Amino acid sequence: MIPIAVVVCVMGGWCTVYLADTLLRSSSSVKNRYESWLSSNGFTLSPFHIKWHTGIFNRLFARCAHLNPHFLYIWFSAGMVFGVLAMFGSVVLLSKTLLQTLHQMMADTPDGSHEQVLQVVVPGVNLPVSQLAYFFIAILVSGVIHEFGHGVAALREQVRLNGFGMFMFVIYPGAFVDLFTTHLNLISPVQQLRIFCAGVWHNFMLCVVALSFLFLLPIFLFPFYYTGAGALVTEVVEGSPSSGPRGLFLGDLITQLEDCTVRGVQDWHSCVQHLSHNPQTGYCVHTAKLHLSYTQGRAFKRLDGTMECCGNNSLTDLCFSYSNNVESKLFACLPVRKTIEASRTCHTNTDCQTDFTPSLCLIPSLENQTRLIRVKHPPQTDMLFVGYSSHLQYSVSLTNFVPRLGFLHPDLPVMLETFCKYPSNAVSIYIIINFQSIFTAILQAPYFVDSLLKRKT
Repeated sequence: MIPIAVVVCVMGGWCTVYLADTLLRSSSSVKNRYESWLSSNGFTLSPFHIKWHTGIFNRLFARCAHLNPHFLYIWFSAGMVFGVLAMFGSVVLLSKTLLQTLHQMMADTPDGSHEQVLQVVVPGVNLPVSQLAYFFIAILVSGVIHEFGHGVAALREQVRLNGFGMFMFVIYPGAFVDLFTTHLNLISPVQQLRIFCAGVWHNFMLCVVALSFLFLLPIFLFPFYYTGAGALVTEVVEGSPSSGPRGLFLGDLITQLEDCTVRGVQDWHSCVQHLSHNPQTGYCVHTAKLHLSYTQGRAFKRLDGTMECCGNNSLTDLCFSYSNNVESKLFACLPVRKTIEASRTCHTNTDCQTDFTPSLCLIPSLENQTRLIRVKHPPQTDMLFVGYSSHLQYSVSLTNFVPRLGFLHPDLPVMLETFCKYPSNAVSIYIIINFQSIFTAILQAPYFVDSLLKRKT
């Protein structure tokens, strides 16, 4: 959930602004100057809402609208086609989302295996509070690019631009262009479509640029960061199974999970999924390590049917199962780190018959869905994780980029990656926002053509 401190700061900030505005307006000595300053600078204040309108960018919009008329005609015509197709695509996505929601509402037991196509972003629920800044900056940048497209397209279609503005509603930032409505209503529906679709088209191109930059990020950062050597730890959740004296630390480079090689973050997730969906890995242990003192003790069944032979809940010992030529299944309580240190992985005794030293395949006897995972992060000692694989997967934050120099911060590539992923979310938002305008222009097109034909006759 959203931290109380964030809510208090937001509410306190807006209350301070509104209180200061009320005091200045009620003061007879500064009221006129204050309101004159607000009016001359284009500011408008209301509870939890501030708006700024200006005309200083009108020349910039005009210059962009007259750079290359032929190119701009092709550019905004392509945007018109994309906008119309995207509008119908958004209808399909909204319909599918509605059907999924109704199906979940009518189902006796909710099915969480299928995620919805479109999901509402709720800060603190499905949007981490730590990424709020990325989200709102991306929304602001996408809004400015969106309105820039509307403004340039409008001037190209001979629609007067009164000004450009930005606003803040509670914590949601945005932008807008002020077009002369009379001019907008006089032009043809095709021209209107070019204007209405220009914003979405620019958002789509911003998404293409962001994804291209994300794809080429290893090349851009090559002089400062290298990739392919492993997954670099950037954060460890405090109190998680991955923390502690024998756990992971900031700057550790994970290279292997059991016998699964890790060259990056994607390999990390793939290896964790592979280990969680396959039987527990065993370890080749020399028979000399199976001391009699360790093997003594009676094994008993847990509630889930698995076997336990370490009854003292030791933090260093673990119950292993194995078989020999005499008995099919035996159990031994062994010190886990000493037992599996430098041991090869196996699934049967046959996997261990590769040298002259007699070895057996010992498999940890753990509860269902629980795994023993050996995490290699040289030069540190291997981390031994016992628990659910998902707890290991989500208790650390990783990056593919390893700094070449000590003063380079490992979080910089993470920040660039995260920021590049958010503009793509704005495309669907602005398609839905411009849905009505695009649909109205399409409906008006037949009537406009019919009126032209009547004029000619």
